[in-house]
This record gives sequence, C-alpha cells and structure tokens, in this order.
Amino acid sequence: MNTNVKNELLNRLFEAKGEPVSGQEFADEYGLSRTAIWKYIKEFEEEGYEITSIRKKGYALISSPDRVNSANILNHLETSMYGRSVDYYESVESTQPLAHDAAQAGVPDGTLIVAEEQTAGRGRLYRPWSSAARKGIWMSLIIRPTLTPQQAPQMTLVTAVAIIRAIEEVTGIEATIKWPNDILINGKKMTGILTELQADPDRVKAIIIGIGMNVNQDEEDFPDELQSIATSLKIATGQHINRAKLIAGILRYLEQYTNMYEKHGFGPIKLLWEGYSNTAGKRIRAVMLNETIEGVALGISEEGLLELQLDDGSVRGIYSADIQIQ
Repeated sequence: MNTNVKNELLNRLFEAKGEPVSGQEFADEYGLSRTAIWKYIKEFEEEGYEITSIRKKGYALISSPDRVNSANILNHLETSMYGRSVDYYESVESTQPLAHDAAQAGVPDGTLIVAEEQTAGRGRLYRPWSSAARKGIWMSLIIRPTLTPQQAPQMTLVTAVAIIRAIEEVTGIEATIKWPNDILINGKKMTGILTELQADPDRVKAIIIGIGMNVNQDEEDFPDELQSIATSLKIATGQHINRAKLIAGILRYLEQYTNMYEKHGFGPIKLLWEGYSNTAGKRIRAVMLNETIEGVALGISEEGLLELQLDDGSVRGIYSADIQIQ
C-alpha cells in the first residue's frame, strides 16, 4: 500500500466537499488499477469513513470519523507551514522522541507528529502523562524559527496563548494559563506543554513543542488519583469536540504568534499571556529544586521568567518551579 497515494485520495475526497471524485481519473493519474482504488475506499470505510459510490461519477465522502490524521487536519487547516506535513500514528510511546529524530533528519518547518494514543507520554521533568486512545490531542510540532537559543524558552508561553485562543474559538470555553506550561479550566489541568530545543551555541536548529491535551475524556476515563485535578474539554462543555479542527486552530494561532514573536519580540505576546494568566496578582508558593519561596506573582519578564515579589519587597525572577496558589 502506498500511504502517500492513499492520503492524497482521502484529501481529494475532503476537498470535493461531498461531490463525487472519479476513481478512474485518479487511477489514471497515479498509474493504478480501479481495483486498487476500490481497496483504498474499503480501507477508508473500515476506518470509519462513510463513502458512497455514485454510478459513472465516482466516490463521495459523506462523513468522517474522529481521527487526527493528515486528511482530517488538512480539511480545517489555514496555515502556510505548520501542519502541512503530518506524520500520523495510531499508537506510540511518545510523539516527542519521534519529533526529535525527525527534526535531526531535516524535516520541513512545521512538520507535525501526532498520535491517537501514547503509551508512555511524558510532561515536564519526565512526569508521566495519561494519553488515552482517541480521547485527546497528543502531538509534537517541529518548528525552525529565526530565534536565538536564549529566546527559545519563551515559545512555551507563545504556545500557551495559541492554545487558549484556539480553545476559545472552537468551544467558547475560557481557559487560563498556569505558569509555566499548564492550561486550566475551572482550576483543573487539561493541557500540558513541553518545549525542547535542538541548537548550536548561536542559533536554533529546531524547537520541538509537545502538546498533551485532554479533549473528549469523561471523568471516569481519568485514573482515580487524577479525577480531582484533571479535566477535559468534553467535561467542561458537555459536548464532543472535533479534535482535528482544534489542532488546526492551535497550529494557525501558533504560526501567527511565532511570526509575531520573530518580528516584534516578546512584548506583544507577554501582554496576551498576562491577560490569560491565573497567577498574576495572587500569592503563590514556588517550589524549586533547591529552595521554596513565597510571594505575590507580578507577571512575567521579557525573558519569560515569573516575577515574584517577596515579603521583604524584593523581586525574584523564577526560571523553573512548581507553582502552588495560596
């Protein structure tokens, strides 16, 4: 089976928007038999696509399953680069190491690695992340922005704003950002962001942005120990969410805000981020590797550090910590 040809046939069916696509013309274009096309159609149907055959006209797509494959994402995509190349998997241990390997192999800017399930998903500090099959968004995006290595950590904050905007657009739900890498709904975590870097001392080769998002889980889908602290968009809205459409929205905003960051610096992103922050102005405890401090969160610096005003009036910039709101 030629996966590229199969994907192109599915893309054609999507682009036709319910109108028939000639199997004979497609077969001739790719040097295939009509039987080969028929087998592809049967495979699509086994995957959950509803396709009808119209005599002397071809095949028409009636409905598609909730998959995050290339065709489903491209059907909603409005970007120039991000998500135009997609590596799709049914199940992987984690998309992040696959993305690192792909980045080193020289894949294009904006290549997306996405899976229906992760069996060993991880978050910051190598903490495990529950990644149920076909319930969430488990993906890693490879980008090659014109940034210095010192500017790369701020991409976690750029990504957070992009995710918030896409969630608002697709679901109408207002989410908040917990510094540095969590998206919350009603105080419960529904998204984590993991940003990793491939770089020379003076230039970024690739930034790998890992996103784990709880989308269509019901409460019972979470382990008992997570039910009080985790949530999903379905729990928050009471509705099933189109994951491919949400991915396309995230990619569109992320491309837009990355371009903004490259051209205008972190200032505009900083303003957007602080507008969605759930920590600014609140008293927090910051648990770091070697110490724990408390104070009032003022916001973030131009470098993306959390600025914390201590009880003695001094201000500390925190690079990495677990944040507990008092």
